[in-house]
This record gives sequence, structure tokens and C-alpha cells, in this order.
Amino acid sequence: MMMGLGPLLLVFMLGPCLTPPTLAQDNRRYRHFLDDYRYRHFLAQHYDANPSGRNNKYCDTMMSKRSLTSPCKDINTFIHGTKNNIKAVCEDKNGVPYGANLRRSKSPFQVTTCKLRGGSNRPPCEYKATAGSRDIVIACERGLPVHFDESFYRP
Repeated sequence: MMMGLGPLLLVFMLGPCLTPPTLAQDNRRYRHFLDDYRYRHFLAQHYDANPSGRNNKYCDTMMSKRSLTSPCKDINTFIHGTKNNIKAVCEDKNGVPYGANLRRSKSPFQVTTCKLRGGSNRPPCEYKATAGSRDIVIACERGLPVHFDESFYRP
């Protein structure tokens, strides 16, 4: 009877030792998936490499196209440039630390900021466009932009 319990006891003793690396791997995969999702969400909300117009009509069209109009989002900024230039803000190539866990671009980007006109956040949504060249402030995770915080003119 004691011989039969030996292998079973061995399994129970070794099981917990073998499990943590598997859980750690799953956790890393999940974080990578989450970071990738947040980066894609950032691009969907704030990235437009080749804008057409950059006027009120542009904002109305882009906000609708990017599903930011149900309800109407108060304000949104589109960054015009390459993905690599935006990602470089997360590194020392084109970014510097700014505040708590944010990065400010070293060089300005062309941006279009769309502000909701009128008081209601129910469609139809109409936006006022402001186009310009501004520094951007973003949050990064694992070298990828995941949140747009603000933009401002260089003093």
C-alpha cells in the first residue's frame, strides 16, 4: 500500500514546482496581447498618416469613421506622421520623460484636433477642426504608444 502512494505523492510534490513557469508564461503572453491591443486602439483613435483636408468636414468624417460618435466624443486629436516616428517618442530618439509616466516629443508633429460643436453628445456630431504643428504627450508601454494625453505649441 505504501509503494502505491509513492508515485502519487511525488506528483503532488512536483506539481506546484512545475506550474509557476507556465503561469508566468501565460501572464507574459496576456500582457503582450494587452499592450498590442492598447497600441492598436491608440492607432485607431489618434493616427492618420495622410489626412485629407484637416477642416471641419475632415473631423466629422474621421470621428464617424473611427466610431467616436456614439456618443459624440468631446475632443480627439489625430496625429499625422509615420507610426515609427510616433513610436520613437516612447524612446530617447524622439521623446523625453514628461510628468508621471508620460513622454513628450522632441520634435513637433502635424496634428488635427477635433472639438465637438454644440452642447449635446448625441448624434449627429459636428466638429470644429484645429490643425497645426505641435509637440505631443503620450503614454507608452513596452515601447508602444497606448494613450494620447495632450498636444501643445512649442514655446
